[in-house]
Amino acid sequence: MKRSLFVALLAVCFFTNTDNVNAQKKSKRKNKNTVEELASVSVKSNPKLVVGIVVDQMRYDYLTRFYNQYGEGGFKRMVNEGFNAKNHHFNYAPTSTGPGHTSVYTGTTPSMHGVIGNNWYDKNLGVNVYCAGDSNYNSVGTDGSEGKMSPHRMLTTTVTDQLRLHTQKKGKVIAVAIKDRGAVLPGGHAANAAYWFVGKDEANFITSSYYMNSLPAWVNNFNASDAAEKYKKPWTTLKDISTYQESGSDENNYEGKFKGETTTSFPHNLPALWDKNRGFDIIKATPYGNSLTADFAIAALKGEHLGKDNITDFLAISFSSTDYVGHQFGVNSKEIEDTYIRLDQDLERLFNELDAEVGKGEYTVFLSADHAAIQVPTYLKDSKIPGGYVNYKDMSTKLNEWAKFKFGSEDLIKNISNNQIFLDHKVIANLDLDLQTVQEAFAQELLTFSDVDMAYTAYQMWQNEYTRGIPYILQNGYNQKRSGDVLVVLKPGYISYSRTGSTHGSPRVYDTHAPLLFFGKGIKQGSTVAPTEIPDIAPTISALLGIASPNGTTGKPIEAVLEN
Repeated sequence: MKRSLFVALLAVCFFTNTDNVNAQKKSKRKNKNTVEELASVSVKSNPKLVVGIVVDQMRYDYLTRFYNQYGEGGFKRMVNEGFNAKNHHFNYAPTSTGPGHTSVYTGTTPSMHGVIGNNWYDKNLGVNVYCAGDSNYNSVGTDGSEGKMSPHRMLTTTVTDQLRLHTQKKGKVIAVAIKDRGAVLPGGHAANAAYWFVGKDEANFITSSYYMNSLPAWVNNFNASDAAEKYKKPWTTLKDISTYQESGSDENNYEGKFKGETTTSFPHNLPALWDKNRGFDIIKATPYGNSLTADFAIAALKGEHLGKDNITDFLAISFSSTDYVGHQFGVNSKEIEDTYIRLDQDLERLFNELDAEVGKGEYTVFLSADHAAIQVPTYLKDSKIPGGYVNYKDMSTKLNEWAKFKFGSEDLIKNISNNQIFLDHKVIANLDLDLQTVQEAFAQELLTFSDVDMAYTAYQMWQNEYTRGIPYILQNGYNQKRSGDVLVVLKPGYISYSRTGSTHGSPRVYDTHAPLLFFGKGIKQGSTVAPTEIPDIAPTISALLGIASPNGTTGKPIEAVLEN
């Protein structure tokens, strides 16, 4: 009896284990099939086209502040159909156009990619250099020097480079902007083409011999069509100005004027101001510059046959005019409100063309900014909010006088730019001074200036690893070979700029908080207030496409954005 019971139990265990093993094998086969299916789906479902949009100087609150003014097909379409990262920030400073575009596309910060400003002091050459300038190449499409550009000062690859490598250069990359740096840097090192606008009396989109020796027929046709001519007209508000309740008064002391104007208010009579404002250059500082960019981007979409096969292409677009308008008229102006209302229409027009040319659900779009902007400090002061202005020339004079008393020389400063002080290491060595000691002395002296809030030395950037706060942001912007000896942080609300218009560049939240929207193929519908950072954009797109991330990537994919 006992033996029979034992045999029965043994049989049960055997069949149970066999069932478990079979179940595990079946589960493994299922999981393997699922993984293979997902991998297959991921490859097969790649968008035919990725469109990267950078809106120059866009604060996050332009999305919410003007939301009721927007139509259904632009910003709202991205929000309603896509994903909104509401707590998105630049994690480095200086916050400016060159570093911003580079960081979006490289997935890292100036500490890694090396673009530490629009211009910066080159410590080896002893001169200021431009982030996209390159005298080794010639202009294509103009007789001027505006085309002498390349991405050679960008040290790492971009997501656009990685797409080119992944597809054996079969996937096209085209970059478009009014500003040269807004096209050159996003396009990466391996772009098929980058195009930017020359105004004055030319009104043409041009490029560099880095990319090609002559313009394609579709670009020549666009330029010959006098596409910019239709924007030689007065700038009036798109809607009744009385409905622009989300901005300040039209006539005020916080805005700049075009040359030849006597008032800051609408309308701005561009034809009458034409000659005094370098001809077609004036449209750069109006929403018409964005409309012209959209026109050219749509021409590129069609002329390059983007998104017409199963090999993913990339169209990088930078809307630069928002920055020009912000600098001239300020964050709180009617001009900014009108510019974003009009940009919303340009986005809708672009998305409609993408629907028609590539197909709904066959492309993916992301939209962010290269930096945000501060409210005009004079407006802040008049509103009883702390704000003010700093003159770095005066600061330099005072520091030189102090240095002569402290160290016996007034030749220790070589350059002050991008809120950094570059010291003359040779002079310091000749005086038999210790560099770290001199850096710390300058930092301590800077803290005696009433408008300076913080000062950090290069030695601190080298020796410490900061994980939060202002030092973390500064360290991400600090490149060991290119950055200065002392980093200056002004008090909140303080800038080095004119008394009218807005600017940017600081590690403060008003310069770091930018929008991040995704929509289209492979994108979830939703939103998050979890923190995300600018370097997260490129690895998110890389994960979506199943390609390698840029080779300097420090960001991480935003998992909540992706469907799989």
